[in-house]
Amino acid sequence: MKSILALAVWLLLPLATFAQILKPVTWSYKPAKTTAKVGEVIELRFTANVQTGYHIYSSDVNPKIDGPLPTVIKLNPNKSFELVGKVKPVSKVETKYEEVFEGDTYVMHGAAQFSQRIKILSDKPIIEGNVDYQVCTDKDGQCIPGNEDFAITGLVVSAPTTATTAVASTPTEASAVTKPTSETEVAAATPAPALTATEAVKAEEPTVKEAVKIPDLSVEGTKNTPQDSLGGFLLAAFLSGLVALLTPCVFPIIPATVSFFTNQQGGMWKAFLYGAFIIGIYVLIGTVVSRFNGPAFANFVSTHWLPNLIFFATFFIFGLSFLGLFEIVLPNSLINNADARSEKGGIAGIFFMAFTLVLVSFSCTGPIVGSLLVASAGGEVVKPILGMAAFSSAFAIPFTLFAAFPQWMKSLPRSGGWLNSVKVVLGFIELALALKFLSIADQVYHWHLLDREVFLAIWIVIFALVGFYFLGKLRLPHDSEVKFISVQKLLLAIATFSFVVYMIPGLWGAPLKALSGYLPPETSQDFNLHGKFSNGAQQSPGLAGSGPIRHADLFHLPHGLQGFFDYKQALAYSKKVNKPVFIDFTGHGCVNCREMEARVWSDPAVLSRLQNDFVVLALYVDDKTDLPEAEWYTSTYDQKVKKTIGSQNADLQITKYNNNAQPHYCLVNSDGKLLVAPKNYDRDIANFVAFLDSGKAKF
Repeated sequence: MKSILALAVWLLLPLATFAQILKPVTWSYKPAKTTAKVGEVIELRFTANVQTGYHIYSSDVNPKIDGPLPTVIKLNPNKSFELVGKVKPVSKVETKYEEVFEGDTYVMHGAAQFSQRIKILSDKPIIEGNVDYQVCTDKDGQCIPGNEDFAITGLVVSAPTTATTAVASTPTEASAVTKPTSETEVAAATPAPALTATEAVKAEEPTVKEAVKIPDLSVEGTKNTPQDSLGGFLLAAFLSGLVALLTPCVFPIIPATVSFFTNQQGGMWKAFLYGAFIIGIYVLIGTVVSRFNGPAFANFVSTHWLPNLIFFATFFIFGLSFLGLFEIVLPNSLINNADARSEKGGIAGIFFMAFTLVLVSFSCTGPIVGSLLVASAGGEVVKPILGMAAFSSAFAIPFTLFAAFPQWMKSLPRSGGWLNSVKVVLGFIELALALKFLSIADQVYHWHLLDREVFLAIWIVIFALVGFYFLGKLRLPHDSEVKFISVQKLLLAIATFSFVVYMIPGLWGAPLKALSGYLPPETSQDFNLHGKFSNGAQQSPGLAGSGPIRHADLFHLPHGLQGFFDYKQALAYSKKVNKPVFIDFTGHGCVNCREMEARVWSDPAVLSRLQNDFVVLALYVDDKTDLPEAEWYTSTYDQKVKKTIGSQNADLQITKYNNNAQPHYCLVNSDGKLLVAPKNYDRDIANFVAFLDSGKAKF
């Protein structure tokens, strides 16, 4: 449904999901065998376990193109060994034509393995080095460069014997080591060393790396949604700049500002310099904001109550300002000083003219700029800078063009009450969008102040008021009397009231899929007409004998599903009923998670499988509920004490399943071992059904 909300999202884009650190490749390093003799030539194995949906580039390069970053493995020089040959790829290498490089590139998927042969010169070899690589998505070509140090240990070296050296140097062994064409042949070409008891136990434990090798399932990587897309954010920032031009603080001053350039010598280049200074000032603002961002800050703003309440208050205050309750203005002395310096002429004068424009228009542009900066405050460094560049480019275009071509001013429409109407509508939209941040804090901390029906009720009232405003039935400060309704306003009123009517059934449980990413989850609603209550009190036959469900007072599954919220309890029940476990790593503030639940889980083919074939386990990674002190532990990943439900679930996802993104779906057996490759955000129902079926078959 195309509605005024869609326009609001594109213009202001208050993202509720924030940047997360993804690591689509993990490396392992080991010698081909654990024992060797001085003088023997051995093989070192370097394995890049690449997540499905990504590829890594081979160590071989195409000399005919200036191509991508290849995988470069360097061993630090040391007297305890010497290199024999160079690094070679030993698993499957695919040729892929890439238009951007105008030629073929060599890529590797899954478990990409490389080999380097060395000659042992000491009984205590020191084998250390560094690997440089680049991993890219198969979908859109976005790439992540990587660099990490390594040290190969576990090699026991004894005194040399002539026989061993001779065998190691034979052509037969050399060909077996350097010429296999698949991972299977690599394993077959090298005798497996005897394992110790500890190694044998570890060898039996499946990891994400093993699951990636499963050939019968095509799993896609994490997809970017419009909310996450940098391109979508930049488009929203650019459109916001255009909207800012239509506010009463900006539009009327266009003629007065550009008159400075009329009949001046060198007016053309001065006009473009003026536009460049406007862009530069806003980019500077984005640069300052980016300095405060980072991964830790991203996690903080996405889950903690304090930043979300600050963002809520910011949007709320901006909304009231647009509605006319007060004006956000800067001190007159600051504006007067900048204006006085602009009269001195020259390049400095042009800069201060641009600076004066930014200051004077702040009461209208400030709320929009602030909204964009809030939307980009997710740990990104580049995003605030690019957002301000996109916003200011649109904002500077008319000033630059009218300054360069002043005769165009005659075609500029006159100022009027329509400017204030734009400002008022933006005020209502700011108020509506402010609720998203309050909702995130409300869900994470279980305040139950803004459950789904309350959230919807407020939105229905806000957008109904927008509709009445378009019809002239509502007047605010600075509004003139409306004698008739234009066709344009009538069409906007129809669209707004249509959106209101669409939302009303949601008060009684309608899923409202078009808004699934922005509304609180359906499970927060007390009642719906489908007869499904959200209090989790009902016990389906599938959970008979499970006993009390831990954390059922805090969390609920959508669509009437019955399941668990504690990892150990779900695995124990899985063993009892002999069903695989469907793990949903999710979050209260995860927009994509709500969208998957509303659009994919609700499909009958998916829902029936989750109900009948799996033990469903939802693990919230951002929940702040404290656990009993007896359950606290120190993470092996970051050496921090994990005290809350969310921190322990997030740590489990990272340490056991090698991922930190949400949503993240894992199909495991009763011991928590992966059955197939995990799946992330994917709205293709057929793919998700195939994912569930493959896990069940593997189980």
